[in-house]
Amino acid sequence: MGSFVTGIYRKMLVSLMAIFFTFCIFMLAGLISASPVSFFKFKVNGEIGAEVFLRIINYEHPLIGHAFRSSASEFSLFSTGFELLTNIEMNDLRSLVRSEIPGFMAYDSHFLVAEKGVNFTDIPVESAPPLDVLLQERNMAAKELEELNKDSGPPGTIPAEKTIFIYHTHSWESYLPLLGLEGSSNLDAAADGKTNITIIGELLGKELAERGIGALVDKTNIGKELNEKGWQTGKSYEVSRSIVQTAMAGNSNLEYFLDLHRDAVRKESSTAIINKKPYAKLVFVIGEENRNFKQNAKFANELHQILNKNYPGISKGVLPKKGIGVDGVYNQDLSANSLVVEVGGVDNNMKELKNTVEALAEAISQVSRKAEEVNG
Repeated sequence: MGSFVTGIYRKMLVSLMAIFFTFCIFMLAGLISASPVSFFKFKVNGEIGAEVFLRIINYEHPLIGHAFRSSASEFSLFSTGFELLTNIEMNDLRSLVRSEIPGFMAYDSHFLVAEKGVNFTDIPVESAPPLDVLLQERNMAAKELEELNKDSGPPGTIPAEKTIFIYHTHSWESYLPLLGLEGSSNLDAAADGKTNITIIGELLGKELAERGIGALVDKTNIGKELNEKGWQTGKSYEVSRSIVQTAMAGNSNLEYFLDLHRDAVRKESSTAIINKKPYAKLVFVIGEENRNFKQNAKFANELHQILNKNYPGISKGVLPKKGIGVDGVYNQDLSANSLVVEVGGVDNNMKELKNTVEALAEAISQVSRKAEEVNG
């Protein structure tokens, strides 16, 4: 009888230890993701890459090794084999849970450069409503339209030389206040084929022109293009890629390429009060899977530093993205000065957006002038 009771206690103890161990893993994974500092190399589950297979072939054909981008010390046959078999990365504990928790991978990234207080909840979320929703066209709310036209004088001299190309891969992304839906809980309602992020792109082009910098602003209705091709929103970057390539072919002076987006986060994460003025916060997104990653990161960091020096807290930071569920390139392989810029969130109004556009235009002009001085 005593041995039977002992056996039950032993099983209960083992079960409790297993539960405790599992709880600790989940807590640790959560703490890692919540930290604005990356202690572990981020690599999305499954993104092994062709280099691994070239490494394996290299054992038989050593000359292939000269084509590797990274040093031999970075490659471990054991850890790579373990990852292939288990989908668990030995240097990233988040891989234990990322495929088990719904929605976890949307926040399974890190800021390369982050403003103080920014964490994983500030990571931009890519979301798109059904195609029929984003094709609808509505007029701007009267209050917001009045704000848009406020203090707008006659157009000044437009620079003949265009060095900046502004476009909108998710052109349907809009803002609830602009559509007269301020405070709505339906995020999908912040989409429109007419009143959308392209208005912000047009504003940025005008602000740059006032600073003597010429910009081409593309306002293609990407939703309409997708619909005509019978494509879903996941192919948006294929559509915008052809737009960028056409612009590059037609204007050799273009040096900077800005893809403006609107984040899906709510007001508390997308708004800052700076010197008693409201601003929509910015995030600079760069694709880790593009060949110009380092140069694009440098460009993004320059803008981030200038912005937060003049407007503390307006930029959340620089966010690299890759892997499952994201594009990972964002057409940034086409230029070393190419960025995705998230301008505010669904709840930002025209006043906040205009203030931010002015700040962004000034930062871009500073970077552009500095580059001209360096290049002579």
